[in-house]
Amino acid sequence: MASNACPPPMKATSNGVFQGDDPLHFALPLAILQICIVVALTRGLAYLLRPLRQPRVVAEIIGGVLLGPSAMGRNKSYLQAIFPPKSITVLDTLANLGLLFFLFLAGLEIDPKALRQTGKKAFAIAMVGISFPFALGIGSSFVLRATISKGVDFTAFLVFMGVALSITAFPVLARILAELKLLTTEIGRLAMSAAAVNDVAAWVLLALAIALSGNNQSPLVSLWVLLSGFMFVICAILIVPPIFKWMAQRCHDGEPIDEIYVCATLTAVLAAGFITDTIGIHAMFGAFVIGVLVPKEGLFAGSLVEKVEDLVSGLFLPLYFVSSGLKTNVATIQGVQSWGLLVLVIFTACFGKICGTVVVSILCKVPVREALALGFLMNTKGLVELIVLNIGKDRKVLNDQTFAIMVLMALFTTFITTPLVTAVYKPAKRARMADYKYKTIERKNPNSQLRILSCFHSARNIPSIINLLEASRGTEKREGLCVYAMHLKELSERSSAILMVHKARRNGLPFWNKGLRSNSDNVVVAFEAYQQLSRVSIRPMTEISSVSDMHEDICATAESKRAAIIILPFHKHQRLDGMLETTRNDFRGVNKRVLEHAPCSVGILVDRGLGGATHIAASNVSYFITVLYFGGHDDREALAYGARMAEHPGIRLAVIRFSVEPEIVGEISTVNIDHNSGSKVGSVDEEFLAEFKHRFAQDDSITYEEKVVRNEAQTIGVICEIGRCHLFLVGRSPGGEVPLALDRRSECPELGPVGSLLISPDFHTQASVLVVQQYNGQVPLNLTSDIEESSPDKDTDSV
Repeated sequence: MASNACPPPMKATSNGVFQGDDPLHFALPLAILQICIVVALTRGLAYLLRPLRQPRVVAEIIGGVLLGPSAMGRNKSYLQAIFPPKSITVLDTLANLGLLFFLFLAGLEIDPKALRQTGKKAFAIAMVGISFPFALGIGSSFVLRATISKGVDFTAFLVFMGVALSITAFPVLARILAELKLLTTEIGRLAMSAAAVNDVAAWVLLALAIALSGNNQSPLVSLWVLLSGFMFVICAILIVPPIFKWMAQRCHDGEPIDEIYVCATLTAVLAAGFITDTIGIHAMFGAFVIGVLVPKEGLFAGSLVEKVEDLVSGLFLPLYFVSSGLKTNVATIQGVQSWGLLVLVIFTACFGKICGTVVVSILCKVPVREALALGFLMNTKGLVELIVLNIGKDRKVLNDQTFAIMVLMALFTTFITTPLVTAVYKPAKRARMADYKYKTIERKNPNSQLRILSCFHSARNIPSIINLLEASRGTEKREGLCVYAMHLKELSERSSAILMVHKARRNGLPFWNKGLRSNSDNVVVAFEAYQQLSRVSIRPMTEISSVSDMHEDICATAESKRAAIIILPFHKHQRLDGMLETTRNDFRGVNKRVLEHAPCSVGILVDRGLGGATHIAASNVSYFITVLYFGGHDDREALAYGARMAEHPGIRLAVIRFSVEPEIVGEISTVNIDHNSGSKVGSVDEEFLAEFKHRFAQDDSITYEEKVVRNEAQTIGVICEIGRCHLFLVGRSPGGEVPLALDRRSECPELGPVGSLLISPDFHTQASVLVVQQYNGQVPLNLTSDIEESSPDKDTDSV
């Protein structure tokens, strides 16, 4: 830890070990090593805590404490080698620079317009939730000052304790709510609105605490600091927004932001930090104010976040936790008195925040269980808490023992939030909607409206999806096609993900719709352009959740939108050499879980560039589609979809039906088959095919062919002989013995035997493949062994 004596300065760079220099005695290599150690430890702890659904800030606080004198720092040789006193100045400078820009990002998360629209209920919860624990914090400060904090500045200590116990960490709360899928419940809306108000109030109180904690004892100095800070905020409100609005207007859709605007903004952040530090209320306040004043509409704010956050949050900010951890020595908490004070502080913090929030929530007619959960959520601490404590420590308002007690309190209250909310508040399982009529494409009334939920992970999937939707339009006499285009995004700790969550919150998890920022989303622009060129109704939306429960939102959306089929992208994409390469293997798990839990039919699209890399106009569509028909409900669904596509004037459809020679039935496969069920399925297939042939007998764009095969080799040979084809339509679980024999060579059970054959390296084709599973109200085969139990249902609001 840093001592009061000024250590000799370190040179920046070494000449290397071969010239006799020890890199650990020079500032740059030592700082690099410190950053690497911190990042590796905190990310490792975050990975270990992930099953407990803890926010990353918990791992970062623990990592900082472990690296300090509480654990690893007990080894003095380690502490002198890795964190010597003469390196602390450089470490703290980098940490505070990271903190400066992180607070700028935190300001970007606060929307002043949303604050002005905060309801009376949320405002009351926020005010009581900050004033009651503030009062209790002042009360507990008398006990601490009489025991372990003797001699500290009385007024500053009272205010610092009050602020430390009354803070709610807004970014951490947003992450916890998103993780628990509570953002769009009433409790989530109340918590976020109240936390935003709480956050702003906490910054005002912290400015007051800093002003009161100066070395000069004259009250006039503190008054001047407060007045100067107030004038800075007024000037910033008058000057900054018009400049940023002018910059935002010059950021055009589809074009990168001009570097000069980004540079000017970051320089403004530093300049504001310099001004507020000169005033005496810490540089981070200036950065936070600039972040709040940046306009949230349009492309500008989101682009700033994307450019700044990874470097700041990934590398520099963890140094702040280490800087804090080096000041935290749990060993100073000794004896019954000290541990009793720790319990007192934790109890006071929890009691004040939880009871204050619960009481006012009940008075606002919030149900008791929801009020309890709201109290636990508002008790969340995080980085802001550490900032308050570190400033108090630096200004000698908090001594070593008090600082360690407060850090442990912040860690404990944040750690218990998720398990307590999960235990207390279990939203009633979403009542299943009355079974809607059309859950499949195969239906008695083919002219009824077809609703498709089409999912995609990136812009790479969009041209093929739009071309597939164009092929699915049907004829003018139909009721039309309604498409919900869902962009699947993974929820992460990144600030940009939190910004997306705020947008989602305004329109209902898991979506934010095209009306919010369509001009900044190329994905939405692509679908809007297609909608204007066609008569297809398209609703773009974004689904934001962790990969592990992404399938729940997809299935809930399909049910709420009454979709007949969900189209999912395959987890592999085509390389330039034509081979399929895995994009992300966890997307395969998403597809499998959707197949198991979907409330309607499901299609998995293996994209090999259907129609090329761009959207093809309706008049230029010229596709040849092949349906491989073996029998069974999935194959009937595939053929029903193919029949609809064949109505498009630019599409030709070939239907190839496979059947086994009668004298060798039962010789192809040794798999046991229920002959009664087989004959029943066969009769249904015969009726379906007879109706299909009758309906399209006069249609020259459809050809029907029957192939009699003896074994799987002949089947593969027939499929390989198929010439020019743009899209294969196949069922996931085809009926009959031939597919059962093919199933032995299936590497992707989610595609079924025929789909797996069509994407295998041995089968040379440039055709895309759509594998269809028909909804039949039962759990599909071949997946139950591959998929884990799904999480409980959660409340989901539709757009």
